[in-house]
Amino acid sequence: MTPPAEHITVVGVGADGWAGLAEPARRALLDADVVIGAPRQLGLLPPQARAERVAWPSPLRPAVPGLLAAHTGRAVCVLASGDPLHYGIGRALVESVGARRLRVLPHPSSVAYACARLGWPQEDVEVISAVGRPLDRVSAALHDGRRLLVLSADATTPAAVAGLLRERGYGPSELHVLERLGDDAHERHVQASADTWDEPPGDPLNIVAVGCRRAPGAGRLGAVPGLPDTAYEHDGQLTKRYVRAATLAALAPAPGELLWDIGGGSGSIGIEWMRTHPACRAVTVERDPVRAERIGRNARVLGVPGLTVAPGAAPGALAALPGPPDAIFIGGGLTTPGLLQACWAALADGGRLVANTVTLESEALLARWYGRHGGELVRLAVASAVPVGGFTGWRQAMPVTQWSVTKAATEPVAGTTGETAARALTPRTDTGDTA
Repeated sequence: MTPPAEHITVVGVGADGWAGLAEPARRALLDADVVIGAPRQLGLLPPQARAERVAWPSPLRPAVPGLLAAHTGRAVCVLASGDPLHYGIGRALVESVGARRLRVLPHPSSVAYACARLGWPQEDVEVISAVGRPLDRVSAALHDGRRLLVLSADATTPAAVAGLLRERGYGPSELHVLERLGDDAHERHVQASADTWDEPPGDPLNIVAVGCRRAPGAGRLGAVPGLPDTAYEHDGQLTKRYVRAATLAALAPAPGELLWDIGGGSGSIGIEWMRTHPACRAVTVERDPVRAERIGRNARVLGVPGLTVAPGAAPGALAALPGPPDAIFIGGGLTTPGLLQACWAALADGGRLVANTVTLESEALLARWYGRHGGELVRLAVASAVPVGGFTGWRQAMPVTQWSVTKAATEPVAGTTGETAARALTPRTDTGDTA
């Protein structure tokens, strides 16, 4: 393949350094005018590679465009660990100069080596990076029988993984730490359960493999929305389990989408939105500082530490949020002047809005908006079996009225069934909210 003009060659390198490189990778490095990489990677080059050696500064990502621009017109090679486009520098390079300017020469990744050593099919393994990312993300992937590979930040990561597994009720899990994979002279494999892990920090170039096993009696969390209420720390401000499951179904998260959760309470809607896929993003608005801190704790324990908590009251706090959102959930404060209008204005065409309420005043407001904009207006009722003397009876929870709608470029015309229903539900006295 003939590389494009002004191309940048990205060379993946393993722990075995120069000896493990194929001829095209060696030739690119020998012909380069400048080689950019981490100090450890630059140290793997032999004396015959006479290019100028430039170490990445810290922080790395903001420096990429300027550093590449400084060497315009020169033959540039960038060194990467293993496969450059698998949790590597390749992403930042593509975002900076575009894929067409890159010639990528990958090397087997640490994931490929680890699976080869353990006999684990790669398609059955979930990979989680702890390099520059919170380790709490591992929590969302913990299910009996699953296999995980954690890309370590440094030599302390294995002990941190073992500690997290114990805290989350997965102490019996099998733990493998594989160091310097691909370097035959220094490769090392340590194995123990998370409960018994007491190894001192080893080589910083390591990967942690986890065979998940839940401890007897530890709580079990499923992979779909509707986690048990006991999974959350809360003060009563919590969208309850069955209503939460119905709400997430109406919000319909998809990979990469952004949710605004207005009135976070305990954070359950934003947390379970993000648990549906690692690429999902959420911002929860909460005016109570105690609850805001609690949301952060819940997010970390349930494996989505990337949930953003925005302190403040809506609608004023909405102006500072990232957007536009793909979906908005309003769990309280519907009759706050301007709230529904601000949320509706923030949605782009095709955006989704879901609002829940238990009060007649807010229900009337939702009915009016349903009449003007369509969507679905439903009432959710849940009853639980409870002791009644020596017998069992039903205890009814407060019914929840839910409006869900997708914003369309052309709004529904007046006179629909929805508007008729709205007029029937609207009381004579206005609440002060207008569509």
